[in-house]
Amino acid sequence: MYLVGLTGGIASGKSTVSSMLRELGCPIIDADVVARKVVEQRTRAYSCIVHHFGPEILLENGDIDRQKLGQIIFASEEKRKLLNSITHPEIHKAMLKEILFYFLRGYRYVVLDVPLLFETRRLTRFLNHTVVVYCDPATQLSRLMQRDGLTQEQAEQRVAAQMPLNEKRGLANHVIENSGSREDTHRQVLRLHTKLEDSMDFLLVRVIAIVATAGLGGLLLYAAKILLS
Repeated sequence: MYLVGLTGGIASGKSTVSSMLRELGCPIIDADVVARKVVEQRTRAYSCIVHHFGPEILLENGDIDRQKLGQIIFASEEKRKLLNSITHPEIHKAMLKEILFYFLRGYRYVVLDVPLLFETRRLTRFLNHTVVVYCDPATQLSRLMQRDGLTQEQAEQRVAAQMPLNEKRGLANHVIENSGSREDTHRQVLRLHTKLEDSMDFLLVRVIAIVATAGLGGLLLYAAKILLS
């Protein structure tokens, strides 16, 4: 099995593309979904966040108020880095477990839906393909303001907190242009899906895994013979 990284920018349409790929049968691991799970109550990350950001970021039921926490981290790069240092290791561990699950079930590849794929760069060295969902800056800003009910200043602040989409586009193997209609985006997703399905990258990964497993088994057998001789 090989890994495909899917990313974009806030309000660029990454979730739309991810949903289209899921409908086509692609296995998706959504980092945002994982991120919500790792900060649930009674988790290590939850305790660290409350310790560093204070109980004022909690809702009445004890859950983290994501909107309030978002306002804090988008206004301070230092706070944003602190939160990332708490959550990212936990997110990566949880994602690794899901990757192993799909590997054992025999999937050819899995798509990792990661908003900050190029910002953190921790996963990029493990990916065979990277995909960026792009839209022009004006469209991105307009969509964000409409979606989240933000002022232009608030929307610009959130966009500025991320790596520019133009820069991400230059780092990716594949680009989905999402400034136009949904139908146009869907046609591009279908072409990407065909490329992923036709790719033989999974064969090399399988061979390496088999060789590594066989090698480990041989090493253990050799060690057992020495101990028993």
